Amino acid sequence: MIDLRSDTITKPTEDMRKVIANAEVGDDVFGEDPSVNELQKYVANLFGKEAALFVPSGVMGNQLALKVLTNPGDEVILERQSHIFYYETAAPSIISRIQLRPIDSELGMPSYEQIKKSIRTSEYYFPKTSVICLENTHNRHSGTIISLDYIREVKRLAVEYNIYLHCDGARIWNACAATGISPKEYAEPFDTLSVCLSKALGAPIGSLLIGSNETILKAKKWRKILGGGMRQAGILAAAGLYAIKKHFPLLRQDHFNAKKFSEILAESEFIKIDLSRVQTNIVFFNVSNVISANQFNEKLKEKGIFLIPMEDNSFRAVFHFQVNYEQTVYSAKTIVETLYELAKSSKFQIITH
Repeated sequence: MIDLRSDTITKPTEDMRKVIANAEVGDDVFGEDPSVNELQKYVANLFGKEAALFVPSGVMGNQLALKVLTNPGDEVILERQSHIFYYETAAPSIISRIQLRPIDSELGMPSYEQIKKSIRTSEYYFPKTSVICLENTHNRHSGTIISLDYIREVKRLAVEYNIYLHCDGARIWNACAATGISPKEYAEPFDTLSVCLSKALGAPIGSLLIGSNETILKAKKWRKILGGGMRQAGILAAAGLYAIKKHFPLLRQDHFNAKKFSEILAESEFIKIDLSRVQTNIVFFNVSNVISANQFNEKLKEKGIFLIPMEDNSFRAVFHFQVNYEQTVYSAKTIVETLYELAKSSKFQIITH
């Protein structure tokens, strides 16, 4: 089986399992787990911030940031396809009692003018714009990289209007690997960042929220309120630290594999794909409407290849270090062959009717 549904499906390697088994642990709610403390300090230093907080999921990291940066009734600006808006179960309205103001974009980067026009003026009948959120890399825009120049431009706008800037950096590691820009450089303009350990880095669970000492202290209280206060969490933290140190350098191969996969798909007359959007480890492609997306997906499963179906005959493939180059090429060629078989069958049925 070759599972390309997500980079979250990786399993701990044998070496990571040894690290987990031998991790030093304590009670993290008391701040006494040495492995958690080491991970938090390491990541805070890596991103050039004062503090970090280990949390169970990326959703919790994002929602803690919004909770501590806003007041009830405030508004947050973000891109319309962003994870916070699209996949986090309306959590901002439930947890923080705020509303979101989504903006369209082509590559996950709403224009400076669009963002500026979306900032509320001070009339009493408007909500207060408190936060601008960016997502880097951007999942639903095929893993596109948000440029540092663009981030700095948005930061100047945020400073001008006294607005916080948050990064959903679940895959910020991929942006760093692709560009050579350090985590510290990418993080500098942001007040808060959430970063994920369980996607392409390959840890079994966990994310971190990064920011100032004051912000993280507030977030720690809300983590407890939301049920995220874990006890001997060092077994997870140790895996996360191992993943950063050992798997971060592997991401460039994932990007190479994604590009090769896309180039093979682009040769098919039944696939539409924009190669310029394949910048990291995520690939989106559209299948011809003459082919049933459900039938195509089922045929691939029978052949041991798993993708994520999206909207409008679109599919997503995500690469990670447990998919090698040979599997990449095999998957792409099998997809092309399967589409040809289905299209040929479909045309025959049309002719015979």
